[in-house]
Amino acid sequence: MRRTLLSGSFVLVGLAVACAAEAPPPVAPPPPPPVAVVPPPPPPHAPTPPVPPGVEQSSLDTSVSPCDDFFQYACGGWIKSNAIPEDEGRWGRFNALAEQNDLALREILEKDVALTAKAAAKPDPAAPYAKTLGDFYASCMDESAVEKDGLTALRPLLREIDAVSSPTSLAVAIADLQLAGAQPFIETSSEQDAKDATTVIVGIDQSGLGMPDRDYYLKDDDAKIVAVRTAYLGHLERVFVLLGDKPAVAHDEAQSVLAEEKALAAAQITRVDHRDPQKVYHKLDRAGLRDTSPGFAWDAYFQALGIPKVATINVYVPSYLTAAFTAPPPDPSHKTSWAATLRPYLRWHLARTFMRLLPKAFVDESFAFEKELSGAAKILPRWKRCVRSVDAMMGEALAVPFVAAKLGADGKAATQGMVREIEASMEADLGGLGWMDEPTRTRALDKVHKLFNKIGYPDTWRSYATLAPRLKRGSYASNMLESGRFDLRRRLAQIGKPVDRSEWHMTPPTVNAYYNAKLNEMVFPAGILQPPFYSATTPAPINFGGLGMVVGHELTHGFDDKGRQFDADGNLKDWWTAAVSADFDKKASCVSDQFDAYVAIDDLHLNGKLTLGENLADLGGIKLAIASMHAEKAAKAVGDDEAMRQLFFGVSQIWCGSMRPEMQRVRVRTDPHSPPRFRVNGPLSNLPEFAAAFSCRAGDAMVRPDDKRCSVW
Repeated sequence: MRRTLLSGSFVLVGLAVACAAEAPPPVAPPPPPPVAVVPPPPPPHAPTPPVPPGVEQSSLDTSVSPCDDFFQYACGGWIKSNAIPEDEGRWGRFNALAEQNDLALREILEKDVALTAKAAAKPDPAAPYAKTLGDFYASCMDESAVEKDGLTALRPLLREIDAVSSPTSLAVAIADLQLAGAQPFIETSSEQDAKDATTVIVGIDQSGLGMPDRDYYLKDDDAKIVAVRTAYLGHLERVFVLLGDKPAVAHDEAQSVLAEEKALAAAQITRVDHRDPQKVYHKLDRAGLRDTSPGFAWDAYFQALGIPKVATINVYVPSYLTAAFTAPPPDPSHKTSWAATLRPYLRWHLARTFMRLLPKAFVDESFAFEKELSGAAKILPRWKRCVRSVDAMMGEALAVPFVAAKLGADGKAATQGMVREIEASMEADLGGLGWMDEPTRTRALDKVHKLFNKIGYPDTWRSYATLAPRLKRGSYASNMLESGRFDLRRRLAQIGKPVDRSEWHMTPPTVNAYYNAKLNEMVFPAGILQPPFYSATTPAPINFGGLGMVVGHELTHGFDDKGRQFDADGNLKDWWTAAVSADFDKKASCVSDQFDAYVAIDDLHLNGKLTLGENLADLGGIKLAIASMHAEKAAKAVGDDEAMRQLFFGVSQIWCGSMRPEMQRVRVRTDPHSPPRFRVNGPLSNLPEFAAAFSCRAGDAMVRPDDKRCSVW
């Protein structure tokens, strides 16, 4: 990964001076040439402070000044010695830890595979689904069985698609595909009502594209996007051939699918608009839903999903539903009905969802197109794909032995202590903000006080009692179908019931964390509560820079451009006074403009509005980590300057990593997170504490001018 970041060079221009003289005396020497006055070089940087104990010296690139590019200084050595694996589009500290967790899960699953039917008859109460997990994993790993099974598991759905001939049969087919895990046209699930946090309603969102973003269908002035679109068309055609169609038919079907998805893309709102909770909240009753898209058989659709009595629906983008379910004109080349033109689209989305679960020819074709987006040269090893499938579908069952080995009560307690410290720092910060008035401050403090934290793993594990009997050691595709149906039905069954505050939306082995604005909660899975984020043997300032920053990041999400629109109880509500809201928007626009200026690759700039929430959270998270470190007096034992440097190394070295160009381009267009280099250099360049810790001065790339320095929380 390369970057363009506030770099420049001095260009010394030589001046040629021509002196013309009519007739100089032969005895007189010529006049001396004018002397160019070259300004003296700037004084050298103060010597870089010695690297404090606890910092990974091997990760550094000391050929770079920390004041010019701290990411490269802190991570250049790590990147050089940790090349991106051939089967990955990116590689960093998060990925390396995730692979460690995958290996631990693999060991658990391989033990489960060895369990016999006798063990299943008397399961261990501490691991009641061990035999089921082993069967699930074994079905994935048995490639010969997958080859033999072929398309058997998908045949009933393929026959259903072939029979689509009316609005009712189309609606039922879409529902059945969604129960299987595909998302043609729309994505439907249960969700907390954004303006009534106590209730669960149906949410219907835009969906149905096979490429990463609407831009891949609509932009014709970007050669890289056009190349991906061309590759996608060829990919579609080859998939239809694998499904059994003749090449000429497959060619026409591919063109039909691309045309359908292009029309859907044109009707979708952008990712930036989709981040705005006000723009994706349109609560309708059944009559209002029918008025939005009268061409769709909603009654048949909800009946097929198993929720016939649904009365309240949040439609994220009503104009999209209108466009998506307006009957298209007949295909001019075949003069077929509108239903027939949609059959290839439905078949493609079924195949797309299950390609990695099918025989090798499908897997290879799936990866052939994936390479266009990730740049990876090889597909992930099968064991890793199988581990991740089981984790995705039965993650809480798989996590029981994982958390026992990886976290334990001590790790959970240490995390809880750090969370409390970060929350206290947020309260202190809110109390001293000069731009926030008292009414808004009171409500902001109430939001912090009502914050709910989930750490490590759920208090009550999810039950898979109705799923387990359906999973066999036989067909992998059938097991994934059953798991997908189980999960969507589980979520749809929540509609109309009280909100389940105990539910987790990440599995415990996941290397990640999240803030949920509708529940006003932070969630920290066991998977991330490990080195390099936290270790009992690591100096406290580095832990604050790692896990402390992660906690501060998630807490700041409650007050970023999106999270701030929800009140302490999780309701989408304007609880800010107008003047304070305007001040926040002005401060946030500083961050948006800063990241807009960064160039990720070639001439592709970051999207400051798409990444605004994450950039605000990064900046706020680091500031809260600094404040918490000082409040705990963690700097006292080593001295403030050294402690600050340790913290900044801790912040930066969790982001060590790089991406292939193909992956970089996709993520810049689709990911609300900035690339790692900018997640380090962007926020740190706004902090006077960073400049002081490394003796950086005005004019250095890592020191933003006073009039451009961004500060929100």
